[in-house]
Amino acid sequence: MSEEKKSLNFIEQIIEDDLANGLSNDKLRFRFPPEPNGYLHIGHAASICLNFGLGLKYNAPVNLRFDDTNPAKEEQEYVDAIQQDVQWLGFQWDKVLYSSDYFQQLFDWAVELIKEGKAYVDDQTSEEMAKQKGTPTEVGTNSPFRDRSVEENLDLFMRMKNGEFDEGTHVLRAKIDMEHVNMHMRDPIMYRVLKKHHHRTGNDWCIYPMYDWTHGESDYLEQISHSICTLEFKSHRDLYDWYVDQVYDTSLLRPKQREFARRNLSYTVMSKRKLLQLVEEGVVNGWDDPRMPTISGLRRRGYTPSAIRTFSDTAGISKRDNVTDVALLEHCIKDDLNKTAPRVMAVLDPVKVVITNYPEDKEEFLDANYNDYAEGFGSRPVPFSREIYIEKEDFREQANKKFFRLKLDKEVRLKNAYIIKANSCVKDENGEVTEIHCTYDEDSLSGSGSEASKRKVKGTLHWVSVKHAEKAEVRVYDRLFTDEAPDGHKDKDFKEFINPDSLNVINAFVEPSLKDAKELDRFQFQRLGYFCVDKDTTESNLVFNRTVPLRDSWAKMEK
Repeated sequence: MSEEKKSLNFIEQIIEDDLANGLSNDKLRFRFPPEPNGYLHIGHAASICLNFGLGLKYNAPVNLRFDDTNPAKEEQEYVDAIQQDVQWLGFQWDKVLYSSDYFQQLFDWAVELIKEGKAYVDDQTSEEMAKQKGTPTEVGTNSPFRDRSVEENLDLFMRMKNGEFDEGTHVLRAKIDMEHVNMHMRDPIMYRVLKKHHHRTGNDWCIYPMYDWTHGESDYLEQISHSICTLEFKSHRDLYDWYVDQVYDTSLLRPKQREFARRNLSYTVMSKRKLLQLVEEGVVNGWDDPRMPTISGLRRRGYTPSAIRTFSDTAGISKRDNVTDVALLEHCIKDDLNKTAPRVMAVLDPVKVVITNYPEDKEEFLDANYNDYAEGFGSRPVPFSREIYIEKEDFREQANKKFFRLKLDKEVRLKNAYIIKANSCVKDENGEVTEIHCTYDEDSLSGSGSEASKRKVKGTLHWVSVKHAEKAEVRVYDRLFTDEAPDGHKDKDFKEFINPDSLNVINAFVEPSLKDAKELDRFQFQRLGYFCVDKDTTESNLVFNRTVPLRDSWAKMEK
């Protein structure tokens, strides 16, 4: 077997086998079929990357089809957001289509099934039908309405369509086999009465097709070659095939459903219902809250399309359900931003340093590279003055030999600037250090070429000039849940595991080059992590979101 063959995932292997068995390459067509009842999340990104990736690999078209058969939960807002997310991830569809495009055709086919004695109207309650359904080990029993005449079924179905019946009073069921080993084949519901306004068809319909009836027929109408679903639809495949068989014309392509495991991520929830609950109850600030696993939330937090695509490729696709460690996602964005994000200086928890032998009225602008380790980033001037801010944790009065930051009577280098030595400090009534007094070596300026500039000191600190610093609101985000499987506890509600420290808003100081930063601009705050400009930024208020800290827990685990 060639190396290329070995690298194929099992979906690609299925396609390769179909091509080898006579399927023409120009017959390949894929689709991504989200329901517009919420925002897409990182789990959907796996399906997006898979389907559109197959389209790119095989030079085949990919449809974006909205499964809009439940107007009670669907909105145009979600349609727009989904299209934005797919494009932002770097993919382009061939056609935008909707299941609602096929409402009339689906209805006409349902009428034909009634005429053929393969569908009937049932008046029972959902509870009564559920009891008759049986169990995986016990066969079901027939509905008392199963043997209605064709004429009566046609009349009732038309009256359903015309709005004569209330919701929950009548459904159309396929007549298959109540003793079938697959419970999905036990006379499944095809249509229900739903008197809701549809975001596209308005009030034209008051009956709506069920997903199983819509799914395969839509694939058939669009001539989708491979209908790739998540694993929970594997047991639906018999029904998918049965429905397609009822309308199949042998001169056309017959779609094939195949399944892969959905993407589950640790320390979050992937249920759109639960995510909606978080939004509606104000646990988070909307669908695009940077703590959410939604694509819009990840985008706002500073994640890049390439990082998400890399994550999807690295995590791969599987035939079995599993949970991917969120550390892998964090590793992918760190790896991406390490190559692309300019390095700048910001101080999140400041303490003032006064350089006592630096002239009070002096200021200078130092040339600082945006990335010392790569070409093409350029540089910017960074102002330096007598008073600067450093991080509080970067100073100790006394410390052991392993502390390589600033301590009394010891030296450190200021990034892009001078070597300083701590001489004394000022404390408040609580014993907190409020000011550090230092002296600097005037000849030690980085890059000056002097002997003093080449002196080796073990610690290098980032800093910001007090006189020139820009104030910024920094939102330090952490994982939304404290438990790696918050919805995996039968005896506890998933919200019991909400992380009370998932958001910490602080007032920080940043270097003045960031004053004109724009929404979604991404930076590495040196020694702190990667940060992104939030949409709440205004001319008078810079707002940064922490994307991820520098420490890479995934890489550590891999070792």
